[in-house]
Amino acid sequence: MGKGYLIDTNAIIDFFNKSLPESGRSLLINSIPIISIVTFIEIFRKKSLSDGERRDLKDFTEAAIIYGVDTDVALRTIDIRLKYKIKLPDALIAATAIHYELILVTRNLSDFNNISGLQIINPHAV
Repeated sequence: MGKGYLIDTNAIIDFFNKSLPESGRSLLINSIPIISIVTFIEIFRKKSLSDGERRDLKDFTEAAIIYGVDTDVALRTIDIRLKYKIKLPDALIAATAIHYELILVTRNLSDFNNISGLQIINPHAV
């Protein structure tokens, strides 16, 4: 198996909305689902989720590896926030990917541009 992927919130939403191209869907389907606790929180924040959508997301998160925030990830997050203009949730996601040596799967490339040590792949351009 190759390098692992940390899946950002937008990639999960695009996957379930069926807006990813087949190559992006294949990337996610053929990977062990790994997410940050931030992504876990973000995917359930929408009040208008239908019961079916909520159930699908629940099934997804039960199958996923979910990385929380420990001291190492927190320290790396602080470092990222000091070096780059980035929102706290995005800094936590980037720090998680770097700490666990995962490639971040996101379509929001501009949110994570130029962060040293962070590898990114756009599921819409695979």
